Order: sequence, then structure tokens, then C-alpha cells
Amino acid sequence: MTPRDVSGDNSRWSDLDRPPLNAAALRRALVREGGLWSGVEVVQSTGSTNSDLVALAGEGKATEGAVLVAEEQSAGRGRLDRQWTAPARSGLFFSVLLTPSEVPVARWGWLPLLTGVAVATGLSRAAGVDTALKWPNDLLVTVGGAERKTGGILAERAGDDGVVVGVGINVTLREDELPVPQAGSLALAGAVSTDRDPLLRGVLRSLEQWYEKWRSVEGDPARSGLQETYAAGCATLGRVVRAELPGDRSLVGEAVAIDGDGRLVIATEDGVQAPVGAGDIVHLRPA
Repeated sequence: MTPRDVSGDNSRWSDLDRPPLNAAALRRALVREGGLWSGVEVVQSTGSTNSDLVALAGEGKATEGAVLVAEEQSAGRGRLDRQWTAPARSGLFFSVLLTPSEVPVARWGWLPLLTGVAVATGLSRAAGVDTALKWPNDLLVTVGGAERKTGGILAERAGDDGVVVGVGINVTLREDELPVPQAGSLALAGAVSTDRDPLLRGVLRSLEQWYEKWRSVEGDPARSGLQETYAAGCATLGRVVRAELPGDRSLVGEAVAIDGDGRLVIATEDGVQAPVGAGDIVHLRPA
């Protein structure tokens, strides 16, 4: 796989607070008979792990459960092709390939929300940090009493039968390294651990558990508990928000529910409950 796998190559690393990931140890911990994860590759630098894994899947060089992790991304992307950049080894930047053949395609839109629940659960256990979810795909932590974005999720189709889900999490970013004042990191939120190896293991194990539960009930968000759990951890619900919609439209109202299709339901002042399936959400005031 290119870029080059760098497990065990410590000669380049100078920041002692940011040691490299141990790819061999991650494989031993995560790849097992009958488990979801089929392989874990760690590369030093790449443009985008999502783009790389989508390409590998298209070439038949990646199977379900492939995990691609980059120590640094030069062209990481969020929603709407926004850039996601951070110093090398300062976070977790990874993508996974999923092929949920048992689940109707109409329910695949739940995968970013499922990943959000899994990441929040994994980080709570491994880092001791409460992570809230901002619909549809942001991870929030509290720094100095204020909500800040510490991570994001991006899902892309990979051929006819696959989805690549990418995750970016700021782990050790310092205040002077933040790309924008609204950004945060696990370290700034008071994490009890910023060791990326156990953090990544915890997140991937949590993702495996939630994915298998969801897949076993054909992606039913209610029967799997996903809809209820997402709503319980969603910082957007109960707040007055502005949804910035395609076509330069916007909608203001209270976010009141997550519906069965994973859409955010907004109650407007004129009594209309409008489901929003895509768009940027701005939190206008606390719940």
C-alpha cells in the first residue's frame, strides 16, 4: 500500500509528546478470526485516507473491515469538501471500509450517526472525556465551559456495495495550534489519556459493536437502539438552531427529534415540523 507503512520507524519523530502509532500492536489487538476488522495499515502521510480507501476498494484491493490510518493528512476533508488539517501525530485520522449487504441501502445514511455514537462511546471509556454529537457528523467537547469541535465524520460510497467512513479527532492539539477558535482537542478538554493507541483501539472496538448490532437487525435504527442512543447524546436536540440548506435557503427553529431516517426535525415558529436531511446546523443558543 502506498504511502509507505511506517510502523516501527521512529527515526523521524521529534515530538516526544506525540509518539507514532504502533501498527503491529494495533493489528494484534483488533484483527481476529470472526471479527469485523480485517486489516490495519498505518501510513506516515497521505492526502486523504477516505480517498485512498475508496480507490483501494474500487481496485479490489480492500475488503470489509479494512482500516487505513494516517499520521498526517495533507488534504483531509470534512463535509462540503472543507479541509481538515492538523500537525502530524496530533490526532487520529482514519477510514474504514464497510459493506453492510444485509442492510437496505435506504438505511445506509445512518452510518455516520452510528459512527458518531461509537466514537463518543469509545472516547468516553478510553479518554475519560464526555463527547457530545452535533448533528449530523461533528464531535464536541467542552473546553473552559464552551463547546468546541474536536472531530468530524465523513461517509462516502465505495462502489455499489461499500461505504468508506472517515473519522478525524483532535487529540493533543494545543491552543496555539487550533485551526479556528471554535476548535478543540481531547487534551484541552482534560482527557485522562492522550495515548493514541488505546484511544484508537477503544473507538474501533466500539464501532465494531455498534455496527454488528445495527447490521444484525437489518439496520433498523429503533431495534438496534441507535436512534435512541444518538438522540440521548445529541447536543443539537432541544436547542434553537439555524439550518443552512442547499440553494442558499435557511430554516430557523427548535431541533426536536431525530426521525427514523436519521434526519433532524426542526419545529418552526409557525408550527411546522420540518425534517432536514442535509445542511449545516448552527447552534443559536443553549438548550
